[in-house]
Amino acid sequence: MELDEILEVFAPAKHSLESGLDEKRELRDELNAKVRAYLDTRNEVNRQVKELISEVRSQKEIRDEANTRVRDLKLERAVKSDELKSIRTDLRGILSKLEDSGEKLKRNSGPSPAKIRAKMDALERKYERGGFTGASEKGFFREMKKLSQELKEAKESNKDGGRLSELKASVRSAERAQEEAHNRVEKAVISAQEAHDLMVELSEEVDRLRDQANSAHSGLTKSKKEADSIHSLYIVSLRCIHSIQDMIKAIEMRTDENVSEEKTEVSDLMSKLMSGDTLSTEELMSLQRN
Repeated sequence: MELDEILEVFAPAKHSLESGLDEKRELRDELNAKVRAYLDTRNEVNRQVKELISEVRSQKEIRDEANTRVRDLKLERAVKSDELKSIRTDLRGILSKLEDSGEKLKRNSGPSPAKIRAKMDALERKYERGGFTGASEKGFFREMKKLSQELKEAKESNKDGGRLSELKASVRSAERAQEEAHNRVEKAVISAQEAHDLMVELSEEVDRLRDQANSAHSGLTKSKKEADSIHSLYIVSLRCIHSIQDMIKAIEMRTDENVSEEKTEVSDLMSKLMSGDTLSTEELMSLQRN
């Protein structure tokens, strides 16, 4: 097969391969750029995920500590509530007792024990000075007996009344303590709930970012696979072009060698003929051909 015929066969194939070579290289480079972009996105998202996971753990610790505080404060509130119930029970007992002795309380709603005692002391001093004689002395004893009974009742009344005032004050104090304990519980519950809500929000963001990272990784894998495939086609095309070029070059070199050999043969035959030597029939035919 002549060189022109060979070039006619391989030239279109070589041209087609060369024209598609740039397209494959550009497509491969575009896909590699996508791979790098996906890789950067995935790595950045994974970095954010790592930071958020650390924050989720931190918020979980805060929430757990807050829940522990809530439990402790609830126990404290329960103690305060029990104290308040106990004091109220005592108060109801005193009130019931005072209601049962309503007439006696009514009688003793007059002078206080101190006033009764002062009146008795004054009568005793008067008696000692001889202020009561004869029939009036009997009146003195009756009055002292009466005042003594009133003093006893007044003291008893004051005893329950004082206990009542003390219990009322204790109730108010216990109510304040119970309310403060309840407020502390409510505040701790809010803090625990806020920490829990933030933890859930961060966990949801972690899930969203993980989906984004997985999507970027999927895009990276797909683009890399396509880039590798295009690169393989690019290499195959490049090798085909080089093979065609090498083939043509080899044929050209072989043709040049044949021409050179024919020229050498003709030159030798002419030299032999000019020197007067006799040429064979085959040599004459070869000289005629060339």
